[in-house]
Amino acid sequence: MSQKSIEQLRCPECGGTQIVEDRSRGEYVCAECGFVVKEEKISQRPEWRAFTPEEKQAKSRAGAPTDYSRYDKGLSTIIRVDRDAFGRPLSPKVRRQMWRLRKWHIRAKMHESKSRNLMHAMNELDRLSDKLHISNSVRERAAMIYRDALDKDLTRGRAIDGIMAGSLYAACRLSHLPTSLDRFAEVSTRDKKEIARAYRLLLRRLHIQMPIHDPIDYVSKIAEKARLSGEIQGRAVRIIKKAKRKRLTMGKDPRGVAAAVLYIACKMKGKKVTQKQIASAANITEVTLRNRKKDLVEALDLDV
Repeated sequence: MSQKSIEQLRCPECGGTQIVEDRSRGEYVCAECGFVVKEEKISQRPEWRAFTPEEKQAKSRAGAPTDYSRYDKGLSTIIRVDRDAFGRPLSPKVRRQMWRLRKWHIRAKMHESKSRNLMHAMNELDRLSDKLHISNSVRERAAMIYRDALDKDLTRGRAIDGIMAGSLYAACRLSHLPTSLDRFAEVSTRDKKEIARAYRLLLRRLHIQMPIHDPIDYVSKIAEKARLSGEIQGRAVRIIKKAKRKRLTMGKDPRGVAAAVLYIACKMKGKKVTQKQIASAANITEVTLRNRKKDLVEALDLDV
């Protein structure tokens, strides 16, 4: 309870307002008559006391949160080989013993095939995430998708790297993070076809429902690659909103719609840009760009 809330308390016995908090008992007591105004307060603080950060760390019984992007969820321990529990250096003889013990400890953890599978998969997840600049929240979501796939035996007979790439791509789509299979294929050890196959398998077998992507999400990314101004991006967003009201974007690739609208906005602003430049920035073909442009210009009666 805050200090302001305590000051608002009033003793029902004598009407006094001098209320004192007794933290050891979890009670609020009237200082004038001794009446217990409020009791059984739950303390959110630890029962121990610490005066330095080192003492607090040593006495804390709660560790880091579970991390699904680590093969052991970040819960396993590592045997230290150079110092004892008090930080004192170990003798050469004991150090050699600790090295052997640590080696067998690691082997024991990797004894099961599932553990080895997860270690390989999570290492690949770290590599892909670093290459693609994926956030920790999306990374953890991908790890959970992969673990579900492993529990359902979807990795049997399939490449771990392919399933992991498919899991990360699915996590990006679920998190509304604009990306493409082409970009994944550039940094993955597997090709685009195999990643797409793994992605479809995960959607089907894990019953993952993908949200409908908004073409607006792709505008800034494509515009940045094509070096287009913010004014053109704003015009493109307004055209997309108009197209959405007429339901012209339904069933269409959002990247294709975003690219076509950016090209239209460039023409309306007198910006000299080629279809090849926009299509390349959006990772689509020029044919797709022309088809989407033609549909939008005719349906919205745009003067291009």
